[in-house]
Amino acid sequence: MTAPLITVEHVGKRFGAIQAVDDVSFRIDSGEFFALLGPSGCGKTTIMRMIAGFETPDTGRILINGEDVVAQPPHKRPVNMMFQSYALFPHMNVAKNVAFSLRRQGMASGAVEERVREMLRLVQLDGLGERRPHQLSGGQKARVALARALAARPRLLLLDEPLSALDRKLREETQFELMQVQRDLGVAFLVVTHDQNEAMAMAQRIAVMRDGRIEQTGAARDIYEHPDTAWIAGFIGDANLIDAIASGDEASFDDAAPHIVFDASGVTMRVNARNIAGERPAKGARVKIAVRAERIALSRAQPEADNVLAGEIVESAYLGDTTMLRVACSNAMTLRIARFSASGETFERGALVFASWPADAARVLTR
Repeated sequence: MTAPLITVEHVGKRFGAIQAVDDVSFRIDSGEFFALLGPSGCGKTTIMRMIAGFETPDTGRILINGEDVVAQPPHKRPVNMMFQSYALFPHMNVAKNVAFSLRRQGMASGAVEERVREMLRLVQLDGLGERRPHQLSGGQKARVALARALAARPRLLLLDEPLSALDRKLREETQFELMQVQRDLGVAFLVVTHDQNEAMAMAQRIAVMRDGRIEQTGAARDIYEHPDTAWIAGFIGDANLIDAIASGDEASFDDAAPHIVFDASGVTMRVNARNIAGERPAKGARVKIAVRAERIALSRAQPEADNVLAGEIVESAYLGDTTMLRVACSNAMTLRIARFSASGETFERGALVFASWPADAARVLTR
């Protein structure tokens, strides 16, 4: 295995009485697209600022290529940052904004001009070098900020909520552009965001943060399908979190299909034995059973399935590609169910239905 580009080891940071970052460790490999994802105030921006050198950790180490850089000033680190506000100089045109840091480094004029042309081609802004920031769209401003941040050829680019100022359609388009630029250059990207869709779309690995700590790190699919905690299951995607008690009965196991049985408000629920986060819960243990909204089927006739609940549709919201339903079940449980709108069959508010899902569609969470 090659050594990681960035290693964060047991880093902590306190601001007065607030523990902003609490014993955080992770690594970023060369050329990797990595995301720190979490709600506002969870400490992700503080970690990014410590990597950049704008904040100093109280505890732990930050290594770049194996060297501890905690004592190094920002300009000595092979790191650059694209700010949330873009921070473009309004009195300078696009070309001069991109060239600013290169000229401060003392690069020759001819080399600066060639690098600026290269960067503008990279971000698809050829021919716009003479425009001022106020003459650009939001997406174009984001690309100018990206070109300026990449012009000095850092080993790691830090992106602080880079697309939050853009509307949804432009944000999605710019995500793909960022991914293409990152692949073309082979530069490692660390994006800090509260937007789960943004992190899942772009990053190869994600560290999910909560209250200054990392709850889980992994690829987007692993975190989505195999959350470690009930909080992550609720934060990433749309999951139903069902309170249940482990039966612990040996009769709960079926050799042909190893299902563990739980009691959820008087309803028997079966979960594949492989779908447990952590240790198998003991008899009587209280757990959460997570079932994604899109994994629940809906029918008018009672189906043959591992898990079946009867209920009534109490809300229906058409969202274009999907329709989101709320079903009040007979055991006082309410389920959120997502159906593809193109599936054909429609279910109106007040309809009596059966919600069902297989045992391998659920995950048992003990935390």
